[in-house]
Formats: sequence, C-alpha cells, structure tokens
Amino acid sequence: MALSPRIADTLPETECDALAMNLRLYEAHNHLQDERLAPELEAILDALPHAGIVKMVVNGSREADWPGVRALARRCPQVIPSYGYHPWYVKERPANWREVLAGFLDDPYAAVGEIGLDRWIEGHDLEDQSEVFIWQLQWAAERNLPVSIHCLQAWGRLLEILRAQPLPRRGFLLHSYGGSAELVGPLVELGARFSIPGHFAHERKLRHREAFRRVPLDRLLIETDAPDQSLPTERVEYPLFEAASGKPINHPANLGAVYRFAAEVMGQPLEALAAQVEENFLRLFAARGAL
Repeated sequence: MALSPRIADTLPETECDALAMNLRLYEAHNHLQDERLAPELEAILDALPHAGIVKMVVNGSREADWPGVRALARRCPQVIPSYGYHPWYVKERPANWREVLAGFLDDPYAAVGEIGLDRWIEGHDLEDQSEVFIWQLQWAAERNLPVSIHCLQAWGRLLEILRAQPLPRRGFLLHSYGGSAELVGPLVELGARFSIPGHFAHERKLRHREAFRRVPLDRLLIETDAPDQSLPTERVEYPLFEAASGKPINHPANLGAVYRFAAEVMGQPLEALAAQVEENFLRLFAARGAL
C-alpha cells in the first residue's frame, strides 16, 4: 500500500523540469532513517535527485537509530548525518550514552541533533532533559558543530540555557520553530536559524506563519521533518502511505512544495528564496569540510 511515485509521475513535465533543473534544494531536518519509511526507502532515495535535493540533514533521535543514520550517510551523497538524544527519549539513555554519542559525533561530517526540551510530552522531567541538552550543546559549542534544537512549551527554559551557555560560533537551528513572534529577535541575537516545515501551511497554523514573517531572510531554512509534519493534502507532490496502517506520511521529496509555501509566507520569488536558503544552509552546515 506504500507508494512513492517520482515527481515526474505526479507533476506536469514543465513544472518537474523547473524543479529538478533550476532549483537546488536543501533540507534542514528530517528523519529518513524512520522505520515508517523503510518499506519504500529505495524509491525515496531514487526520488531525491529528481526532486532537486542537493543535501539533507538526517537527524538521529536516540542511540537505537544512530546506526541507521550513519548507514544512510555512507550510501547516499545527499545525507548529512546528525546525532543526538531527543528529549522524548532521554529517560531510556544508558549510563554510557555520552561515550556512545561521542563516537558517532567523531564522524567528520556529523552535526549534533536532534536535541532540546519538551514540556508537551506526558511525564516530562525538564531538569533531566536540561542536563542532557546542556551536555550536547556544550559538545557542539566546543567543536563549533551545527546543532538542531527541538523545543515544545519550554521556551523560557530554552532561552535561559542559551543565554547561559557557550554556543557554536556558526549559530544553531531551531527546527520547526513554534515559538512566538516576539521571541524571534532575542533568538536572532543569540545566533539562531529557524526552519519552517510544510505543516505550517495548514490553516490552523496562522500564528506560526506570522512568527516566520519576523525571521530575517538570512536566518531562514526549510525542512520537511519527514515522515512527520505533512503538508495539506492539496500541496503534497509525493504521496506516501504507511505500509502498516495506510495512513498518509510525509515523503522527503515534498521539500520542493515546502519551498513554494515558504516563498509565499516570506513574500519572495521562489528562485530568490532558494538561492538565499542555499547560502544559509551552507553557512550553518558546512561542518569540517562536509560540503
């Protein structure tokens, strides 16, 4: 039941050619290693160059999926691996988690993430999350590595930590930024970059779109967060369905559709936005010669 047609099968030929040949697309955050994508992984990887995707940051969330991220980076030239303990999984970390994570981060192409804070999940322990987050943030700062940060309902604590800790000189990414418009300015001063997902194209996400209109263009990045955070159905260019349930999930090659949505939000021509995002992406993620 899982289908992932190439963009050439779902778009008019002229639009497909414009996307594949004229735009160079950069994905700031996804989870290509997710088991929901595994049944169609070969077709997904085949679709990436057809969709104009040059690079994508694939984020590991816990020790169990870091090897999958590493394997994808070794076989797929588009993949930049990123390793970290997501706040949802900090309670399951083993005693030697720092040593294991450090081993993955020794990869000269690796970034740090997904890490962060989350008060939305049931039974959260914000102090435990903070301890794990701070250690990972310090690791990134000491080595000036890119870092991808998740935050839900913990913006005050996040801002407190960011103001108190050394930060990577290259800045840091607030993945799928869901904070207020008023926080954009203070976060920019600290070196933040902000990535917008296609999920914010849903009508109920008006507040999120308004916040992104405050983001300076030179701090903007774009993500799918595949297989999560799907676009509204009418914007989906690469339909994909979970094999087990038949439910729609997000295909990484929908990145071009997210770019078009972001161009609308920011009031920019698509080509100009793509050029700016490419510059922004390379400035943040060109770690240790990775690009």
